[in-house]
Amino acid sequence: MKKWLYIVFCGFFSVAGYGQIRMPTGGSLGSGQQGGLGQGGQVKIDDSTKVIYGPRTARYFLEEDIFNNHKTLYQIDTSYDDFHRYNFVQRADFQLVDLGNFGTASRNVFFRPIEQLGTQFGYDAYSPYAYQINDVKYYDTKSPYTNLYLTLGGGGQNILRFDHSQNLSPRLNLGMNVQRFTTNKQFGTSGQSDSQTNLAQNWGFVFHGNYRSKDEKYTFLGQFNHLNHHVYEQGGMSPDSLNFKTDRGIEYDNPSATFRTAQSWERRNNWHTYQQYVLAQGFQVYHVFDYKRSIDVFSDTDLTNARLYGFYNNYYYDSTQTRQEVKFRLFENKFGIKGRFQGFNYRAHYRQRIANMNGAYTKSDSTTGTYRLSRFENFVGLWLAYYLKDSTQRATAEFEYLLGRDFKIKGEVVSKWFKVGYLSTFTSPTFVQQLYDANHLRWTNSNRLVNSNNIYGQINVNTKQLRLSPRLDYHLINNYFYYDTAAVARQYTSAFSVVRVGGEAEWRPGKFQFLTQTYYTLVSNNDILRIPRFFANFRATFDFVYAKVLFLQVGGEIHYKSAYYADAYMPLTQQFYLQNRLKTEGVVYTEVFLNARINRVRLFVKMANAAQGNYQGALIRGYFSTPFYPVVGRSLGFGVNWPLFD
Repeated sequence: MKKWLYIVFCGFFSVAGYGQIRMPTGGSLGSGQQGGLGQGGQVKIDDSTKVIYGPRTARYFLEEDIFNNHKTLYQIDTSYDDFHRYNFVQRADFQLVDLGNFGTASRNVFFRPIEQLGTQFGYDAYSPYAYQINDVKYYDTKSPYTNLYLTLGGGGQNILRFDHSQNLSPRLNLGMNVQRFTTNKQFGTSGQSDSQTNLAQNWGFVFHGNYRSKDEKYTFLGQFNHLNHHVYEQGGMSPDSLNFKTDRGIEYDNPSATFRTAQSWERRNNWHTYQQYVLAQGFQVYHVFDYKRSIDVFSDTDLTNARLYGFYNNYYYDSTQTRQEVKFRLFENKFGIKGRFQGFNYRAHYRQRIANMNGAYTKSDSTTGTYRLSRFENFVGLWLAYYLKDSTQRATAEFEYLLGRDFKIKGEVVSKWFKVGYLSTFTSPTFVQQLYDANHLRWTNSNRLVNSNNIYGQINVNTKQLRLSPRLDYHLINNYFYYDTAAVARQYTSAFSVVRVGGEAEWRPGKFQFLTQTYYTLVSNNDILRIPRFFANFRATFDFVYAKVLFLQVGGEIHYKSAYYADAYMPLTQQFYLQNRLKTEGVVYTEVFLNARINRVRLFVKMANAAQGNYQGALIRGYFSTPFYPVVGRSLGFGVNWPLFD
C-alpha cells in the first residue's frame, strides 16, 4: 500500500511539473480536536513494550494560543466530515467567490470589516491559495509525522500536499508544508489537442520551527512562507460565444475567451518570527518580526481581442501590448509585555511598520513609467481578557492606535450560550486604492480613513441531537472604497448600512446528520456594494460501518445564492468592480459524495455540480459566479489522505 501511494504521488509531481512557475514576459490550513495541556499526548505501549505512535503522539499548537497564554495541544484530525471539500470556495462555506474554477481570483461574498490597521498592499485576490501565517501549525511530535494528501478532481483540478514534522530534541521541532495544484481551462481552448490548456499553477510552502528552553521561560516560533502563483487570464467568455436561456441557465458550445495571451503572476516571500521570555510570575516580554515581499506581474502581448470586445476603456501608452509590475515590501516589528494580573490576561505593545509600493509599466517606445508610495507607521495597543475556568468562555477588550491616523476598539463576550461583540475601526485605504498608473487605468485618491462600526451577536442552543446558532450582524460604513463600472477606485463619502440575519442549524438523529446555513442580507446602498439577498447551504449525510473496519459517510449538499449583479473582475489590479450588464448566480449548485476511512487513511469520491447535464436535448453548462466566468460543470473527483506517524 505504501509503495503504491508513493508511486502515485511521484507520478503526480511528474504530471504537474516539478519546475518552478515561470514569470510571464512581455516581449494560500487549523482544525482538530482539543488535546489538552502539557507536553503532548501519552505514548501507548503494548505487551511487547513496542511504542505505538499515532494522532495522540503528534500534536500541534497555534501561535495565537501561545500569544494569549492559553497554549493548547490539538490532536491530528482524522475525521472524514467535510473531507470531500477540496475546492477552496467550498472549504470557505461558499463565502468566497472565484472565477468559476479554483486557482482563479477570489473575493468575499459578505462585507467584512478591516481589523488590520496600517496601509495594506491591496493585492489579495490570490491570498486564499497561500498558507496563512496565523494558521501555520507548530508541532510537538514523539516520532516523525508525515501527512500526504492527493486530489484528482474533474476538469484537470489536481492538488498535492505534503506535510512533515519531527522533534530534533524534546524541545526543538522543525517541519514543512508543501502545496502544489494545477487547474485546466474550461473554455477558450480548441480541445485536448490544444498546447495551452492549463489555467492556474500554484506552488506554496512553509518551513517552520519551534523551540522552548529547558526551564520553559523562553519560546521561539519561526516560519518562512512562500507563494508562487501563475494564472492564464481569460477575461471571461467572449460575448459572441453566449446564448442565454432564461428558463435553463446558460447554453454555449465551445466558447472562445476574451483574452488569448494574458498572464498574471504573483510571488510572495514572508519571514515571520515570534519569541517571548518569562521575566517573572505573570509577566512576560515578547517580540514579533515580519518581513514581507510581494511581486505582482500582468502581461498581455496581443491586445487585439481586448480592443475587439471593448474590455479596456483607455489605451494611454500602447494599444498593442501591456506589461506592468507592482512590488510591495514591508518591515514590521512589534514589542510588548503580557501576562496575568488578578485574574486578567493583559497585553500592551508598540508596533512599527515600514511599507512601500513600487509600480512600473512599459510604454509603446519601450521606456518604463514608474510610481511609488511609502509609509512609516507607529502603533500603540492594549488588550485585556478575563477567562472563566473553561477557556472558551471569556470577555475581551482591545484597543490599537496608529499615531495620528488609524484607530480600532473592540469588545467581545463569549459564553456557552451566546456571543456578542462591538468593533469600531478607522483604517487607511490600501496602496492600490490610493495610487495606480498603467496603460489602461490611472487614479490618485486622497487617503481619507475608512470607518466602520460593527455590532454582532449570536445565540447558541445545544442539545444531544440539535444545535441552533441564530446570528445578527450590523455594519455602519462611511468613506467606503469601491471600484466603479470603469474599474476605477472611488471613495463614497456618505454613510450606509449592511444588515445580515441568519445562522446555522445541525440535527443528528441517529446515524443521520443534517446541516444548514442561511443568511438574509440587506444593503442600504446597492449602487456601491452588492451582496446576494439570500444565501444558503444545506448538507445531509448518513454514516455507517462496513466489515467493522471501513467507516463510510454518504451524502449530498446544496448551495444557493439569489441572483444579483455580482462584481466583474479586472486582472490589471486584481480588483472586482461594479457592473450592470449581467446577473449571476440564482442557480442551485449540488454535490453527492462518499467519504471513507480505513484505519487512519481517508478517501473520498464525489460528483461535483451533479445537477448539470443534458436538459431537453441541450447541453447546459451552468451559470456564472462572476460575470462571464462559468462555474465548472459536472465532474468526478477522488482524493486520499494518508498520515504516517513513524
